[in-house]
Amino acid sequence: MLTYLSAATRYHASPVQWLSSYFLFSFADYYDPKNMHFGPLRVFNDDTVAPQNGFPQHPHSEMEIVTLVLDGEVSHEDTMGNRTAITAGEVQRMSAGTGLAHSEMNRQDKPLHLYQLWFMPGTKGLAPSYEQKDLNFLKARKNELVPLVTGQRVLEDVVFINSNSTVYWANLSAEKTITYKTFPIRFTFIYVKEGAIFVNGTELGPNDQARLTAEDVVEIEATRDAQFILIDLPGSEANY
Repeated sequence: MLTYLSAATRYHASPVQWLSSYFLFSFADYYDPKNMHFGPLRVFNDDTVAPQNGFPQHPHSEMEIVTLVLDGEVSHEDTMGNRTAITAGEVQRMSAGTGLAHSEMNRQDKPLHLYQLWFMPGTKGLAPSYEQKDLNFLKARKNELVPLVTGQRVLEDVVFINSNSTVYWANLSAEKTITYKTFPIRFTFIYVKEGAIFVNGTELGPNDQARLTAEDVVEIEATRDAQFILIDLPGSEANY
């Protein structure tokens, strides 16, 4: 079964002048009891941060936080002692575990665009940890799903996460097709950055999303050059 959500269904929040954020799930002042999470994917925010602004230090616990930088640079500091810059094409994972605090600032002179994803952890009570890799995913090889983040140790050159989930990126050329084999007990989430694709016969454009359950195969065909994120998720809480 495929549930299609258009770009217009996203909740737009602009609580301060320097932030424009689109929430795909309930978050902050947006609450919808029917849209709390999809499997362990609890948060998916599409954020644009104005130059010389950002999020001051704030706490987290028991959450796997993944940041994909699409344009610009994030200056990150946390109570684990990390002081890093995450640039476009890089992926950051922060396991909040038993608790930490961090800040995320745009210290550049151009807007910062990022996706931030939160996953409910597979195991609670772990010590906080951090990982960052330059996977250059915006220019990754075309016409295939490129893994960026996973809880499966069989994959290499990825960021590891405390969740039975895998995040893929695709740069799919017009008229090309990707076939993703899944299982009925798994969930599949797709969010389009740009271009146009058909997902199992349903058309998605920029900022549209598809949430799939009880499928064996996900067939994705581009009608225009497209970039999108695909997330493979467990469908049962016992497997988060």
